[in-house]
Amino acid sequence: MSVREPVPNRVIYGRTLVELGEHDERIVVFEADIAKSTNTFQFGDRFPERFFNSGAAEMGMVCMAAGASTTGLIPFASTFVMFASLRAAEGVRQSMSYAQRNVKLVATNAGVEICGDGPSHQGVEDLAVMRTLPGLLVLSPSDPVTTRLAVLAAAEHVGPVYMRLGRQAAAYLHEDDVEFEIGKMIRMREGGDVTVIATGHMVEQALLAAERLASDGVEARVLDCHTVKPIDREAILEAARETGAIVTAEDHSVIGGLGGAVAETVTDGYPVPVKRVGLRDQYASSARDYKKLMAEFGLDADAIVGAAKEALAAKGER
Repeated sequence: MSVREPVPNRVIYGRTLVELGEHDERIVVFEADIAKSTNTFQFGDRFPERFFNSGAAEMGMVCMAAGASTTGLIPFASTFVMFASLRAAEGVRQSMSYAQRNVKLVATNAGVEICGDGPSHQGVEDLAVMRTLPGLLVLSPSDPVTTRLAVLAAAEHVGPVYMRLGRQAAAYLHEDDVEFEIGKMIRMREGGDVTVIATGHMVEQALLAAERLASDGVEARVLDCHTVKPIDREAILEAARETGAIVTAEDHSVIGGLGGAVAETVTDGYPVPVKRVGLRDQYASSARDYKKLMAEFGLDADAIVGAAKEALAAKGER
């Protein structure tokens, strides 16, 4: 893989919106007064007549976008994850999910990774909230390549979409020609001893963990779960049958997110040990160094290695 400098996925999101806008006049963007942070300002600078700022009124923004969608437009709406999933939750449910409107809600600053903003802005409940809403597609790309592909796929998908993006610079984990399909995980590493299923920026940590496990003689399969809903049931059950143990990794609460989706699938289809790496029913804290903060709350490669060893031990006891 060619070496490229890390770029925040939210920057790629902004660039891809402009790319879409150049080719499709139906693309419009709604913003809740933080366009610099979400990077939707890139679209606003290029297409000011198709850019709308609702002010700090997130539910109003979602409802405005839903209304625009009834005219044949394809609206993207953006704010921070915490505001999109909680402050605007009623609007997402009623105007996007229940009404099945063609709105793309792309939220940035996901998880503990945002560090310095602290628990009030660290969105760690959103996957759990959004997964429960019928007919809502839930995306969580890992790197700049999959972010661009996810935004393009969201625009093409007819129906409501929720996508979460982080804040920090993201390493390039995929080549530009990677095969991206909604609802299908990407196998990034082969392994027969244990499977690590990760989403968002935790995919990078999963790959680092797999390298460390390999040095101990453990071959870990790594799957990039860019689509949390619909979850890739086939890939999960294949992993359960072939490796006999699974670890999930997400910058999110262990309750209701990726770990919950995988555990539900395994329980229904092929029960094996599942260990979940994520925030343990708690809020994190504020810090200057996001990597130290992630390590402090068990959201890094070391935590994944530990969970994999626990899963292997549980596998051996069956």
